[in-house]
Amino acid sequence: MTTIVRKHAATGALIGLALGDALGFPTEFNDVPSILAKSGPWRQMGLWTPAVVSDDTQMTLAVGRALRTATDRGLLAPKRLERPLREEFVDWYQSPENNRAPGNTCLRACYLLKDENLPWQDASQIGSKGCGANMRVAPVGLVPGLSAEQRAGAAQLQAALTHGHPTGLAASDLTAYAVRLLADGAEPASLVTMLRSYAVANRGRYHERWLGDLWTRGQDPTSGRFIARGWDECIAVLDRLEAALRTVSPEDDPCLATGGGWIAEEALATGLLCFLLFPEEPLTALRRAACSSGDSDSIACLTGAFAGAHLGADAWPREWADRIEYGSELVTLGALWDS
Repeated sequence: MTTIVRKHAATGALIGLALGDALGFPTEFNDVPSILAKSGPWRQMGLWTPAVVSDDTQMTLAVGRALRTATDRGLLAPKRLERPLREEFVDWYQSPENNRAPGNTCLRACYLLKDENLPWQDASQIGSKGCGANMRVAPVGLVPGLSAEQRAGAAQLQAALTHGHPTGLAASDLTAYAVRLLADGAEPASLVTMLRSYAVANRGRYHERWLGDLWTRGQDPTSGRFIARGWDECIAVLDRLEAALRTVSPEDDPCLATGGGWIAEEALATGLLCFLLFPEEPLTALRRAACSSGDSDSIACLTGAFAGAHLGADAWPREWADRIEYGSELVTLGALWDS
């Protein structure tokens, strides 16, 4: 009899995302010398007490719950996902627990989404490509059985409800694809090449079925030109990431190579950089991401999602995983999608 060993990639990714968030939340807005003064050597950084997360994990859970609701009702489709996403984002906006330094773009868009008569495209902040677009997208990459069109469309839709800039859409699509590749067993050494090929192949593809006429809120003559702007910025940052992996010292602040992570494409690239510097050392990768001069919680939560998708739930020590805020809900969602 052959024993099938499941790595529980979804649980690993969600717990890793939250651990990265909790590790990086207290260091956000600090430069590296200040972080080192507070926490000691970065390779020995411990999980803070209490292990509180930011809006990054809260909104990841919102996306995860919306996906669960949508897929419980049938095949994942735009209308089936749009309503629960909108409801979850408004619930998050109105929650008393929404007190974790949330981004202004999410707050503005979610305030507008409360008006059920307003098309979501009119709530979307078309000029924003902040990392809020993709710090929460990992669940889209974890749902098994989605077609490439469903995964890409859902990733871009969840971004677009708040962040309408084409780079936010493309970076969210790439982030979900990276999570899916790693959950499926892709080799980390090949990841950047695979992501770049995907970006080039999708450069002119606008998912109208999922996004509707969102593109008309921009200044582009066609939908293809609109989305190509986003893919071009993502391709450029992937090129920077590829160069950084050849030259960067793990002891250096990763934000110096691929950006501070305040915008979506840089959050993707810097989160990937920290993961790819230490693909088999997940805690070291999280610590490197948290000890950075940029948007450290978002960078570290993406790093944790990549590491957890790659290595599975056993990547994280029990004494850390058991302390994380929202831990039981993260595990429950992960169990739905584990492989």
